[in-house]
Amino acid sequence: MSRPRTPGSTHTLTVTYAGGEERRGPVTMGQANMIRCMLRDEPAHINIHDVWPVPAGTRTDSVVEALRSLVVRHEALRTTFPHAPGGTPREQAVASAGRFAVTVLDHAELPDDVLGYAESLARRAREERFHLDRDFPLRIRLLTRAGAPVSVAMAASHAVTDAGALAVLKEEWLALLAGEELGPPASLTPLGLAAEEATPAGLRTSEASLRHWERIIRTGPQAMFAEPGAEGTDVPTPLLTLRSRRAARALARVAARTGALPSTVLLTAWCALVAHRAGQDACVIAAPTSNRYHPRLARSVNTLSQDALLSLDVRVPSFDALLKKAWGAALNAYRHSRFDALRLWEVIDGATYERGSRFARDVVFNDVSTLPPTVASLTADGPRAAPGESGAADRGPDGPELELTWGPAQVLPTRLLTFVHATGPLLHLGMWADPELFGRAEAEGLLTGLVRLLEAAATQDVPLASLTSATGVRPAERGPGWLRVDGSWTSPPLVAATLSRALDGLPVHVTADAPAGSAPTRNALTAYIAAGDTPLTPARAHAALMDALPGRPGVLAPGRYVIVRHPPAEADRTSAWLHRQILGEGTGRQADVT
Repeated sequence: MSRPRTPGSTHTLTVTYAGGEERRGPVTMGQANMIRCMLRDEPAHINIHDVWPVPAGTRTDSVVEALRSLVVRHEALRTTFPHAPGGTPREQAVASAGRFAVTVLDHAELPDDVLGYAESLARRAREERFHLDRDFPLRIRLLTRAGAPVSVAMAASHAVTDAGALAVLKEEWLALLAGEELGPPASLTPLGLAAEEATPAGLRTSEASLRHWERIIRTGPQAMFAEPGAEGTDVPTPLLTLRSRRAARALARVAARTGALPSTVLLTAWCALVAHRAGQDACVIAAPTSNRYHPRLARSVNTLSQDALLSLDVRVPSFDALLKKAWGAALNAYRHSRFDALRLWEVIDGATYERGSRFARDVVFNDVSTLPPTVASLTADGPRAAPGESGAADRGPDGPELELTWGPAQVLPTRLLTFVHATGPLLHLGMWADPELFGRAEAEGLLTGLVRLLEAAATQDVPLASLTSATGVRPAERGPGWLRVDGSWTSPPLVAATLSRALDGLPVHVTADAPAGSAPTRNALTAYIAAGDTPLTPARAHAALMDALPGRPGVLAPGRYVIVRHPPAEADRTSAWLHRQILGEGTGRQADVT
């Protein structure tokens, strides 16, 4: 019989603190980025959480005192964001004194699956929105058994913390409970980082980052998974966890054979596999933990979650050749991961309208294995492990040779999200793959394919042309109606159907000037629209299609719109449309040619 999951009693401790300096200043670029998301997204999607196990024999007052010490130690935990009602915070305020709450949930007995229970409480705490102007940024639940602390479950505001910050806090909290003395923090405070970002050098860094992003968004594939079934923007996605000693051994052997870092080897293997499965010439991925590569930021308690955007051209003959390119490409992405988020969205929106395709953050690869050791059991935006399991960091060398475990689903605005928790002695990672693109068997095949690729590369270079046979992972099947235009996969019939719906059912025919399979450097699609008596211009047609783009990665707006009055009898033949009288034509992105 399972034990109850409800506390026998609940009470709240109000904890006061005093210490540190009262300060005010501008928000950091990372804070501005996350505040924008917090004001826009559902709290359960943007808040983060963690579970901290309490060492046996720890008293409640010790738990509380350690929490108080962390608050005094780190300015981020004493930070709020004052702003006018309905406005967007532009300033942060650090308090020198204040209070926070610890909710104690006491149980006569706890479930056997204490981690799973604490995880569920932490997730539930994410569902309430943080008030940026007044709330303490940690929502803390202390689980006790007959008064003895067992676990801390918390939700955290993403405006002041990220996965790395929670890992640092967890590590320091455990050290304090063990009686250790902590040296002064060596990393930049949020206000210190904001000041650095405002210097001429910091502003140049931001401008360079925006140019890096714009180049990729204007030239790379706008969506990695532009294919049948890729629809919608927020998809309920189940967690699949891989834990494998086999993979860790193979990863270590590839690193030893090539002289590359294990993290770079894993990134290269993942990019090769994802690009192969997606049928793309480049792998474009977002890496959110990138900003912690700098020593002054490695242990910063702050939100540094700004994506590094990596574009890795996979048109090379072999895995080793790709590995040689990957480190430089990754470092270039990391160097360009600090930017003004509002300016970036202006860049994205401009490129979207001009290119006629919407940039999709399809693939996210978050390697937290190189952060403080306790992060191996942490995922900021998802479960740490399958229910009932402990973190990989606690399992040592006796873990499974290869184990795949399915966990709960959550709604994600991405197609493929991966968190790497540890690379040795187990490779431990969690993956959320869009179930419309990856059935359970295919999702499992993607992870076992990763293991097979590492094992193949452990002894010899692997030709990328052999990835299907080496990994068992097959490229997406798009069918004869799909072709690559302007670096992106698209379906002219799908474009025509989408544009027709956007124009209230007007007949539309879309054709490509280039043969299927080619990769022209310009947008080679032309849309023929029979407008009848409807007043229509290319600009109006383009605007209508752009409004219909979200959630349709296979739709690329034509580079040219041709408006006629009536459709030809043979409406599926381009040559028949060419004989219609043209009422107007143009790109739709500038003054129309009539």
